[in-house]
Amino acid sequence: MCGRYASIKAPADLADEFRAVDATDGAATPDYNVAPTKQIITVVERHPRDEDGTPDPDSTERTLRMVRWGLVPSWAKDPKAGARMINARSESVATKPAFRRAVNARRCLIPADGWFEWQRGPEHKQPYYTHYADGSSLAMAGLWEYWKPKDDPDNEYPNGLVTAAVLTTEAVGPLAQVHDRMPLVLPRSAWDAWLDPDAGADADSVAALLAPPSPDLVAELELRPVSPRVNSVRNNGPELLEPLRAEDVREPLQLDLLAGPNPK
Repeated sequence: MCGRYASIKAPADLADEFRAVDATDGAATPDYNVAPTKQIITVVERHPRDEDGTPDPDSTERTLRMVRWGLVPSWAKDPKAGARMINARSESVATKPAFRRAVNARRCLIPADGWFEWQRGPEHKQPYYTHYADGSSLAMAGLWEYWKPKDDPDNEYPNGLVTAAVLTTEAVGPLAQVHDRMPLVLPRSAWDAWLDPDAGADADSVAALLAPPSPDLVAELELRPVSPRVNSVRNNGPELLEPLRAEDVREPLQLDLLAGPNPK
């Protein structure tokens, strides 16, 4: 699964990396401990609409937008449902009522510098941080949805609510030593197909993207044990990404993905 990640890069840098227009309106700040229900950066591609709301089928716009992490289905009565829908399993996303409409037409990318996962031991959980060795952004496959209440007497949601979920898949290779699930990380070659608003979930080009990442992509990742300070959402700073000292790792993994020698 994916329940925490780091999102540090400035929107301007992400816009360049993902070939998108920054529409975050200054709302994005570096976050070393992104948690559910927070506002997160997503990459979406849509047909632009005219003043009457009619989409232009001949053009698309790719933008960075802020949404809330935790997908609220359009039919939900209460937005609190989103807190339970931070992830969607790629194996069943096309058939689950909460996600099947979104996977047809509202797919997005969720940029991350890296994600956290917890290895469960007999008496403790050891957090690990996984990221691209070269510092590139991870592109986690995501879904977004628009929700608006039928009745809003307090005008709490005048413009509705846009939310998102991270797709997960079976952990690949050595990553399975930490957890049996991982975010569905898409290679750069798959970004255009995933974001294409006209490619439905039944299209071969999209269905193929729901497969776990290739061993070649996983080989580009590095993984390191980090401090359990990341367990608390109140902690948020660059120290959360620092490698844990070797003597503080109770059950070290035997991984080729470990980032360099353990610090002394």
